[in-house]
Amino acid sequence: MDVESAKEFIRLETELHNSQADLWRVFRIMAEFVEGFEKMASIKPSVAVFGSARTNPEDKYYKLTCDVSKELVKKGYGIITGGGPGIMEAANKGAKEAGGSSTGVNIELPLEQGSNKYIDNDKLLTFRYFFVRKVMFFKYAQGYILMPGGFGTADEYFEVLTLIQTNKTSKFPVVLMGSDFWEGLIDWIKSVQLKGKYISPEDLDIFNLTDDPAQAAKIICDFHKGKKFTPNF
Repeated sequence: MDVESAKEFIRLETELHNSQADLWRVFRIMAEFVEGFEKMASIKPSVAVFGSARTNPEDKYYKLTCDVSKELVKKGYGIITGGGPGIMEAANKGAKEAGGSSTGVNIELPLEQGSNKYIDNDKLLTFRYFFVRKVMFFKYAQGYILMPGGFGTADEYFEVLTLIQTNKTSKFPVVLMGSDFWEGLIDWIKSVQLKGKYISPEDLDIFNLTDDPAQAAKIICDFHKGKKFTPNF
């Protein structure tokens, strides 16, 4: 075999290997969806709580998250989080202490994160793919509580706004908590996006802002009053 033929053989072998790897990746993704749908369909109506994994238990937002979770449990809701530390732990802790359903939808990461200890033993899922994990939140959460956080929290916030705005999911309540954290972003949305007509005035109605745990729970409860709980798509 000459050099050119050898190179062509290696190229074809590499393409075949990549094709097989992609095929197996598709099966792994399908398996994650199937497992996730089966597990999430069995939990009671729940609210997803998002926020920073870096928030420590002494932080005021950690306590606020515990409190809003307890208020939601009082209203009959369970809690879903990303399963990790920080705000996620606080939300699961609040649900656990109030005797409510506590679900964790965890993600495999190189440095973080292990699941927190406040998740019910039968309600912990761990995913490899972020996009599969996101679908579980979007499909099954009856409401969103967004606490202060980093890029991941901002990503969840804007993605859910986009899905509701474009009718790719049923409308459900989105509540921001921590006005001193969110007000700068909301001011920018109003002064730049709305003023520049990049969004419509009614788009501002997609979300609410409050620092009162009881009010946050009431917003979600009032939205669903008289309605049947169903997956969002």
